[in-house]
Amino acid sequence: MTKKKNPSVDIVIVGFGWTGSLMAMELADSGLSILALERGEDRDTYPDFAYPRIADELTYAVRLKLFQNAAKETVTVRHTCAETALPYRRFGSFLPGDGVGGAGTHWNGMLWRPLEADIKMRTTVIDKYGANFIPPDMTLQDYPFSYSEMEPWFDKFERIVGAAGKAGNINGKLYSGGNPFEAPRKSGYPTKPLQQLYSGELFAKAAENLGYNPFPCPAANTTEPWINPYNVQLGVCSYCGYCERFGCFNYSKGSPQSCVLPALRQRKNFELRTQAHVTRINTDSDGHTATGVTYIDSQGNEIEQPADLVILSAFQLHNVRLLLLSGIGKPYDPATGQGVVGKNYAYQMTGGINLFFDKTKIFNSFAATGATSTFIDNFNAENFDHSSHGFIGGATISQTITGGRPIQQISLPKGTPQWGSGWKSAINEHYLHTVNIGSSGSVMPYRQCYLDLDPTYQDVYGQPLLRMTFDWQKNELKMTNFIKDKAEGIAREMNPVSYQTGFKNMDSHYDVRPYQSTHTTGGAIMGDSPQNSVVNKYLQSWDVPNLFVTGACCFPQNLAYNPTGIVCATTLFAANEIRTRYLKNPCDLVQA
Repeated sequence: MTKKKNPSVDIVIVGFGWTGSLMAMELADSGLSILALERGEDRDTYPDFAYPRIADELTYAVRLKLFQNAAKETVTVRHTCAETALPYRRFGSFLPGDGVGGAGTHWNGMLWRPLEADIKMRTTVIDKYGANFIPPDMTLQDYPFSYSEMEPWFDKFERIVGAAGKAGNINGKLYSGGNPFEAPRKSGYPTKPLQQLYSGELFAKAAENLGYNPFPCPAANTTEPWINPYNVQLGVCSYCGYCERFGCFNYSKGSPQSCVLPALRQRKNFELRTQAHVTRINTDSDGHTATGVTYIDSQGNEIEQPADLVILSAFQLHNVRLLLLSGIGKPYDPATGQGVVGKNYAYQMTGGINLFFDKTKIFNSFAATGATSTFIDNFNAENFDHSSHGFIGGATISQTITGGRPIQQISLPKGTPQWGSGWKSAINEHYLHTVNIGSSGSVMPYRQCYLDLDPTYQDVYGQPLLRMTFDWQKNELKMTNFIKDKAEGIAREMNPVSYQTGFKNMDSHYDVRPYQSTHTTGGAIMGDSPQNSVVNKYLQSWDVPNLFVTGACCFPQNLAYNPTGIVCATTLFAANEIRTRYLKNPCDLVQA
């Protein structure tokens, strides 16, 4: 392997999805030299996502063309510390992106702001129910900022993507048709809500009959012509049914390719290098100053890239692994509860119900977006009284249609033949007459759920794989069984011919095989001190002040919502602090 040292740059960005592209764009006006390193290939709307080539379910959704190659790098997984972790050979449960745009290319576009209780969950629970309501092994923690601090940055990101939605709370005034539980907004959404499908109308009517408050899902799918703050023109969504696992050919689904890259690629002080796999963040002799990174290029050469400022903006799991490989921060030890890197790993708890109707109910599921959904938030977070239920957290309940693809998006009754004439007959009978109700639930952090380096297994470059120790805990299993009863009540009110539930029971264990969500969080959490976190409120490393870490790895616990809204708002918040304070006077932005 040839070793080489490149000329120094002012800023190096590791990973080039949503957070990397936003950081580069927000810092570009500084005039500093900015280099982004992406380990995957370069991809843009054209030609990579051109229609009809992108509408290929086998290539993109089944064979996972836009995703990480598990043969080169994966994670090992176990339920408890007493078990031996084994490599995850084919991604199913979650799907890390690969290449320019990362997970921001293939996501569905559901775009949420957190509830105020989500941000101050520990304080809220203690204030309402007392400290003893929190289980001894639950390492619940508040975010180190308030909703009001973050509100301008939620708004800015919604304008970057031309978000579609119906506001429920503007400056404390509630508006019919929106989410009455949402935190106050300063203004409405940039574009009107996505069209409600017939299935959503049935769900909304049933929910209202039961006293709930249905509303359209906020979406990063532009519904009207929109020019964003970067002067990028976005397209109007065509409801093609190819959001999830696909790039958008229409410039209408929020992604780095649609919203940021057309402007960023014009900046002469910005450079993007692809197929550059970063293996380490380099530090000086005392370990308190980052000096750049080391990466492997497409030819297998080891390249040292010096830089004055390092921004770690890869996928959540990769950020944590790179911190551990680089020896930055104290690794978390579940036996003592000491250390912070790897702490508070959490996933998301999902469930669903398939509803089978007769032929008088016709649902054209193929005409959809990744976020054509009708939701209720009545049982999310602290929107209801938990005192008699014995769990913390909650879930959204929704009727969601993301498309009608023939391989992965056909729901058939249990007992249906898996092939042959019986299977074909069942598809003919049910394809246009089946919908689902889904739930997406929060997951709290636990002392025994964490990430570290595997002592046995390595990646293609000989580096230890990331080891995941995680299982469902009683709190979340109680929560999902509570949500199951509420969702089943809505299903009965919708009056299908039959329905089938798919919720976990109290004996369930985490299963890596079925897809659930790509909403993995924690491991490099933000907090108010080096003792309880890896980064401060501005995503600045406590240990290495010229290192900033972005993304869902910074979440203290997992919300019921898709994380992209918080991920990108916190990135914009941090970028503003870097631009206005740090670059003028490099220092600790928060005193420990």
